Amino acid sequence: MPGRRATIAALVLLLGATGAKAGSEGSVGHRFSPEGLAKVSDYIRNEIATGKIPGAILLLQQHGKPVYYRNFGVRDVATELSMSADTIFRLYSMSKPITSVSAMMLVEEGKLRLDDPVSKYIPAFADMKVGVEKRGEDGKATMTLEPLKRPVTIEDLMRHTAGLPYGYYGGGVVNKAYADAGLFDNDPSNADLVARLTALPLAEQPGTQWDYGHATDVLGRIIEIITGKSLLQFEQERLLGPLGMTETAFYVADKAKWPLIAEPMPKDRSISPVAEIRDVRKPLRWESGGGGMVGTIGDYARFSQMLLNGGTYEGRRYLKAETIALMASDHIGPETGVVRDKNYYPGLNSGFGLGFAVRTSVPANTSWPLGEYRWDGVGGTFFFIDPEDDLFGIFMVQTPSQRGRIQLELKTLIYQAMGR
Repeated sequence: MPGRRATIAALVLLLGATGAKAGSEGSVGHRFSPEGLAKVSDYIRNEIATGKIPGAILLLQQHGKPVYYRNFGVRDVATELSMSADTIFRLYSMSKPITSVSAMMLVEEGKLRLDDPVSKYIPAFADMKVGVEKRGEDGKATMTLEPLKRPVTIEDLMRHTAGLPYGYYGGGVVNKAYADAGLFDNDPSNADLVARLTALPLAEQPGTQWDYGHATDVLGRIIEIITGKSLLQFEQERLLGPLGMTETAFYVADKAKWPLIAEPMPKDRSISPVAEIRDVRKPLRWESGGGGMVGTIGDYARFSQMLLNGGTYEGRRYLKAETIALMASDHIGPETGVVRDKNYYPGLNSGFGLGFAVRTSVPANTSWPLGEYRWDGVGGTFFFIDPEDDLFGIFMVQTPSQRGRIQLELKTLIYQAMGR
């Protein structure tokens, strides 16, 4: 009974948080079967029982109401505290959609244009060069610098065609330059980080290749330059505060809330060969629009419902419906000439919009909906918006090593539960 009461209390919290979409239970969309959802629950329980994850939360909300909500396991095996609706997760790249929506608010106000050159706001971008890897007769790689063929634009930042990689070892000389640059040393501000980035070469000519990286961090800095406020100040005033996303920030400042922080398994803390999952208890100057936020499932549910509603939530409009549609359309399709790097995370059946992956074709052996848009984080969290079924889903977990496998398997079960 205590567990049942906790689940009911969490559902009440989420129902109060997310608000109803215009429509009804009879609206368009597939329905979930109890048997299918039971398989979803069994899958997550098995992940915990086999020691792959400590716990997780899954919310599926359709027609403005939760149709499935479950807390599983614990938020931290060290404390054995149960997973709960107020658990705080590292969102990592699920920060990107929030930053992108914030930027599009400025676009709607005429303070920013998608075709603006980034150098209009950050002049150092005008002088950047493109690093080109060449190999000598001895096979040794060297880098030469070439001038820009066109400026980097705001659209390039939002669709990851700006030539600003994250940088990793084994990825060529330009990526190694980023990895060696000490970009995050001494807790940089957004201004500091951008100054360090502009001292490096771009990895590709602007607009030629989808290359995942620091573009959204630069977008966050441009928001600061335009508004004269920190990224968090602007987002709290215009988006997070009005939506009621009170637990979404760049670190957990309140010590009383530290026990709420979800942790991965003790041996599952590496997000790259050279980086561990970060300690979100430590205050930061760096407000990473690309990967720095923390938050709860209830907070992200409000944001997701606003997107699914076409930019409105509880009677307040945040973006126009046509702006959401623009963001959720493919901006790197064949007609653009954009090629996809070898680590193209959206996958073969998806393009990329302005802050989200966008499904453009149906994977083999599935009937997943076209037009679904989504993203995830290196810490394991993921979300998806499915306009066809008037549905969104959010999975909160901390597991850097298992995230890709779990996302694919869990989404398959979710759509099977809808009869797709």
